[in-house]
Amino acid sequence: MRAWARGLPSGVRTTTAALAAALLLGGFMVNSPAAAQTRAEFDRARQRMVDEAIVAAGVKDARVIQAMRDTPRHEFVDPSMRRQAYFDMGLPIGESQTISSPFIVAYMTECIDPQPTDKVLEIGTGSGYQAAVLSPLVKEVYTIEIVESLGKGAARVLERLGYKNVHVKVGDGYLGWPEHAPFDKIIVTCSPEKIPQPLVDQLREGGLIVVPVGERYQQTLYLMRKKNGRMESEALRPTLFVPMTGAAEDKRQVQPDPENPQVINGDFELPLGDNGFLQGWYYERLLRLESDAGSPQGRQYVTMRNQDAGRAAHVMQGFPIDGRKIVRVDFSVWVKYANTRTGPNDAKPAAAITFYDERREEVGIVILGPFLGDSGWREVSRSGRVPVRAREAILRLGLFGATGEISFDNVRMSTVKY
Repeated sequence: MRAWARGLPSGVRTTTAALAAALLLGGFMVNSPAAAQTRAEFDRARQRMVDEAIVAAGVKDARVIQAMRDTPRHEFVDPSMRRQAYFDMGLPIGESQTISSPFIVAYMTECIDPQPTDKVLEIGTGSGYQAAVLSPLVKEVYTIEIVESLGKGAARVLERLGYKNVHVKVGDGYLGWPEHAPFDKIIVTCSPEKIPQPLVDQLREGGLIVVPVGERYQQTLYLMRKKNGRMESEALRPTLFVPMTGAAEDKRQVQPDPENPQVINGDFELPLGDNGFLQGWYYERLLRLESDAGSPQGRQYVTMRNQDAGRAAHVMQGFPIDGRKIVRVDFSVWVKYANTRTGPNDAKPAAAITFYDERREEVGIVILGPFLGDSGWREVSRSGRVPVRAREAILRLGLFGATGEISFDNVRMSTVKY
C-alpha cells in the first residue's frame, strides 16, 4: 500500500539538530520502544499502536481492529526500519514508494466492510501489508503491483508468512485482473486522476471501491458503490497518496508545479467541503474550524484541542518543491495557545515544513515552535534553506501528542529561487 502521508513526530525538541533527528517519517508516534527487536516487544508495540493510532482515531469494526492487532507490520518493512514499524507512519520500501500508515490501512479496510465471502482486488501491492490485513477478513485477495521488484518482494514475504489466500501479480493495476473478476470489493492504494474504467467493469453490481482521487497533492478518499452499472460516490476525507508509476501519472491533466509551491487555504477562509473537512488540507485530527472577528486574517481559523496525552491532533498539506530551483523558504503562522503541555516522548506543539527527496526520504526541516504554555495571537516566522535534494514537502500544524489548545491562522510560505 502506498499512502505516504507523514507528519510531525512526538519528539519535538528545542534545537534544530535534535528536531531534524527526531523527525521520523510518520503522522503520529506512539509510545513504542525505541528498539523493539524481540517478538514480545513487537507484539506490545503493535497493541499500543492499535489502541492509540487506530481505535482512538475512530476505527470501530472489531474484525478490522483484530486484524491490525494480528498482522506483523515489522515483517513488511526493511530490517533497518523495524524499530519504527509500529509508529503510525509511512516508511520507504524502495522504488520511491512507501508502506502506508496503520491508520490509513485500517480506515480503508473498514470502509469496504470486508465479509468472509468477499473476493477483493487491491491495486498497488507495495509491501504487501494491506493484503495481509485483508487476508483473514475475506475469502480471496488479488493484488497487483506495477513495480516488479516490489511485487516479487511482497509475494515472497506473503508466502513466507503463510497468507495462502493472497495472490500477487506484477502488472498495470489500472487494467485490473479480468480472469478473476467480478470482485466484491476493490481497494486502490495509489492515486489516479479518475477511476479507471476496467476497475468499474470488473466490480460486481452492488460492490464497493475505496480510492483516493484528484490532483497530485489535492486528493480525496472516495467510497464508491456500483449501482445499475454506474458508480455512486461518497467523499470520505482529504488524503495524500503516491500516484501510480508511469504513464497514468504522466498523463495527468493537472501537473504539479515544483518551482512555485504555495499554501492552499492558509487563511482557512474557505468553507468546509461537502464531506465536512477543510479544503486544501488532509489528515485532520481533533480539529475545529472556528469563526471570530478577532482572528488575525479574515474571520476563520483552526483550533486543535487534546486532553489525552499522546493522542494525535494535527492537520497537514503536501506540495511539490524543487531544491535545484529554490534555495530558501520563508515560513510564517499566526498562533495562539492555552495550557499547552509536553506529552509523551517529549511531544510539543509546533508548525513545520519537512522536505523529502525523490525516494520520499526526509532530507530537511523548518520548524516554528514549540508553543508551550499560554499566549494570545502572535505571528511567528522563520527562514530555512531548501535542500538541493528536495522534491516534495509536507506542511503540518498541531499538538502532536501534547495536551492543551492551540489555534493557527494566516499560514504563509514564500520562496527564493537561485
